[in-house]
Amino acid sequence: MVISAQERLDDVVVAVVEVAAEAGESGTYTADVARTLAAVVGKVGARIAAEAETRGFRCGWREAVVLSADGAQDGARVFRMPAGPGK
Repeated sequence: MVISAQERLDDVVVAVVEVAAEAGESGTYTADVARTLAAVVGKVGARIAAEAETRGFRCGWREAVVLSADGAQDGARVFRMPAGPGK
């Protein structure tokens, strides 16, 4: 079973909310705790996003290699995009 990036981030956020709730119940929830928990979500979220981008690039690269190895490469095709307004 492959866990998606969104599911991983969801798990982190759920854990952070549980820690915040426990700190609140015990009376130890402070601004420092809040900043630390927010930093955890930010750091883990950034790492998950970077890994997802890298994984997406690798999958796309593998697909391109497979297509070119199957003889689907009839030469490069250039697609021109229309210039935007004012260009």
